[in-house]
Amino acid sequence: MAIETALKYPDISAQGFAHPADRAATAALHSVPMLDKITKKLSEIGYERKYRQMMLGNAVRLGEDQLPEVWAVQRSCANTFDIANCPRAYVTQAPVGNALTIGTSEPMTLISSGLAGSFGSDELHSVLAHEMGHVLADHVGLTTSFQLVKLVMSRVLSGAPLAGLPLMGLYFALLEWSRAAELTADRASALGTGDPLLTCRTLMRLAGGPLEGLNLDAFIAQATEYEGEGDPFARYSRFFEEIGASHPFPVRRVRELVAWVASGEFDRQRSGGYL
Repeated sequence: MAIETALKYPDISAQGFAHPADRAATAALHSVPMLDKITKKLSEIGYERKYRQMMLGNAVRLGEDQLPEVWAVQRSCANTFDIANCPRAYVTQAPVGNALTIGTSEPMTLISSGLAGSFGSDELHSVLAHEMGHVLADHVGLTTSFQLVKLVMSRVLSGAPLAGLPLMGLYFALLEWSRAAELTADRASALGTGDPLLTCRTLMRLAGGPLEGLNLDAFIAQATEYEGEGDPFARYSRFFEEIGASHPFPVRRVRELVAWVASGEFDRQRSGGYL
């Protein structure tokens, strides 16, 4: 059954609820000379067009006549955040629950079959509200930059490590930004569904799989334990695991979201006190 939500935030700006780390990392990347213009031009002349054609040929485009329940959730999320042009959505064969939104001129949301087929409609709503948060915050441009940098590093500069050193620095800066952007999109998920605990539960299920019997209270306690780790060697070792990831660990994301809700910002945004 399609999710029809009464939630709507007219003229909302993501800057009102963006995570401070996201703001800082985004500002740093936008200060890189010509990065925005080069990414936009490369995307326009080939990458985005190629990606769209790949989706048309190798994925299932959602619409009124194709998985209309999932498409209705996507449209509902766009309406909630007052986004006039709802991004197209595609389902692709992938067993792990996941979603990605990419594209500078015409954003596209790619939904894994594992998410669409194995997760409940409320959890799907949570994930797609998260993705719509990326659109609202204009993360999709930097996401496209990230994908282009990875493409160049893996294909063009794979045999020339020294030549790729400047690009490697940009790559790690984009990784840091990507992790921060996820924290902002998690807040959008909570606002879009009106239920921060649903976002936390969805993160738990994305981490552990769509299993019955998972305990959210225990997972939140696990997140507290992770953040409070006092062993310096453990913190040192996990730093190198996290620095190469595009997403923060789910337990950290839950902890960050719980802290944001506890600060009162969720209620303020939810009641209309937003930019």
